[in-house]
Amino acid sequence: MSNLFFFIRQSDLAQAKSLINEHGLQCDIKLLSLKHFDGEPVAACYFSSNQHLFQVKQRFSKHMRLYEDDIRHCDRYLMERFIKGGVWVNGKVKQRSGYIEITDAKLKENPNYKPNLSMLSLDIECDGQGVLFSVGLVSEHYKGVIMIGAPQQTEQSIIWVEDEIELLQVLMQQVKAIDPDVIVGWNVIEFDFVVLAERAEALGIDLCLGRDNAAIDIYKGNYVRVLISGRVVIDGIDTMKNATYHFPSFSLANVASEILGEQKLIQQDNRLSEIIRQFNEDKPALAAYNLQDCMLVLSIFEKLNLLEFAIVRTQMTGLELEKMGGSVAAFINLYLPLLHRSGYIAPNLAEHGLSFESPGGYVMESKPGLYKNVLVLDFKSLYPSIIRTFFIDPLGLIKGLESQDNALEGFNGGYFSKTTHHLPKLVEQLAEKRQNAKEQGDAMLSQAIKIIMNSLYGVLGSKGCRFYDPRLSSSITLRGHQIMQTTRKWLESWGYEVIYGDTDSTFVSLPEEITPEQSHEIGKAIQRKINHTWSIECEKRYSIQSHLEIEFETHYSPFFMPTIRGQETGSKKTLCGKSGKEWSL
Repeated sequence: MSNLFFFIRQSDLAQAKSLINEHGLQCDIKLLSLKHFDGEPVAACYFSSNQHLFQVKQRFSKHMRLYEDDIRHCDRYLMERFIKGGVWVNGKVKQRSGYIEITDAKLKENPNYKPNLSMLSLDIECDGQGVLFSVGLVSEHYKGVIMIGAPQQTEQSIIWVEDEIELLQVLMQQVKAIDPDVIVGWNVIEFDFVVLAERAEALGIDLCLGRDNAAIDIYKGNYVRVLISGRVVIDGIDTMKNATYHFPSFSLANVASEILGEQKLIQQDNRLSEIIRQFNEDKPALAAYNLQDCMLVLSIFEKLNLLEFAIVRTQMTGLELEKMGGSVAAFINLYLPLLHRSGYIAPNLAEHGLSFESPGGYVMESKPGLYKNVLVLDFKSLYPSIIRTFFIDPLGLIKGLESQDNALEGFNGGYFSKTTHHLPKLVEQLAEKRQNAKEQGDAMLSQAIKIIMNSLYGVLGSKGCRFYDPRLSSSITLRGHQIMQTTRKWLESWGYEVIYGDTDSTFVSLPEEITPEQSHEIGKAIQRKINHTWSIECEKRYSIQSHLEIEFETHYSPFFMPTIRGQETGSKKTLCGKSGKEWSL
């Protein structure tokens, strides 16, 4: 059966068939046992081509609600087969020039395959209208610049060309010779390749950079997509953001300074005017600047293992290597196939009709002052642990509301089935993989899994996700409030002073005479006692197993909690402490 399909409600069948007959549409409708979250059965509309799908979608959407009609058929094909990155391929094989062609292919997941991909860093220099001056290329085995201008004596590796047409022709030759798997750069998708494609089009040139010598495709929508057959384009800025790096500015100059301790060769405020001046007066200097930008990007990728991170993210979620953002898309990839196998389709945005806002993380009132000994205890992956412990799940919510006797009560009217759900099991599997990664010393895999786990709450709390429901997100955050407040109550009943708390962290003040060694022993003892008490509480109050785990994180000596300026009230999220020889703000 075709992977080109979307769903409609069975109550809309008569109208759908009438539209098909009236307009001569090509559509095969099949009744299914799948149903909507509200219980109504659905039918699938299958198509033999994208053209037929778009024609029917255009007609149907004016008269009825369509479901999962925005999912690309290639994504659906892969996710329904649980293919994430690695794949076994079976079919008819032909060796082509520079690549292998497989027809009549059948795919099967291969979770153990990890590619060794080659990188090429690309950077262009141009004027304010996008007229090209030069292109820099740096890989493991090549370093050079293609520059428009009369040949000059220089120690640099510069290929001199007469004009933009020759520059683009040489660029195609060099990329083919280097033959990279991945092309990287800084804003390379939305700037460098857009400019290259626009100049090629203006000059009447097919910019053929793919392994099958096909021209590149640039798609502009909510974001820009660059398609180069046989290669992937990855942007450094987006990859760093996906890996949760934070900088005041993601300019190459700032990131290179902070990560590598290196400066760009042009540091003037009016960088463009200096680039134009160098092109007109000092082309070797511009070549050096162009080349260094390529080298900085490649060095950042190598130092931070950004390509490895992108590969691991694909292996965990099925997202494309170059996918920007993607938390919602990753959630859909992981969750939708499981939902279908449970007999349900995904709802459309906001069909539940609820509009109240979910609260944020819990922030405690602080007790300002200067302290000698402060312990910080953090709940390990608090929100994922809440999902796992209290069965927070879109399908679990539907099933819990249907049968509240076999459900755990959440917040704001939410009930969650204790037996029918997917997210708790998914969190468990991710937690196990992360623990294995830690034990094997695979820091990149551990970090990627942590990011995926922590994104689950963000997705459920995002109105841009089709599974958004404030009963889901508030049952996570308000449970977090409850956990933090209860933990504080227990600590104070045990004779400890709690001076602050924020989302998943609790700050405990100890007497001044306590030594650092004693502080660490007390921190570990508190950790064991809280975890044990939560296990008893969950079993006794809810008849469930606790997956909440607090950790003794840090001992600060001294520690300062300031007041809000001009007030006696303690500040929030502003503190200062010394742990060992390191100060933290």
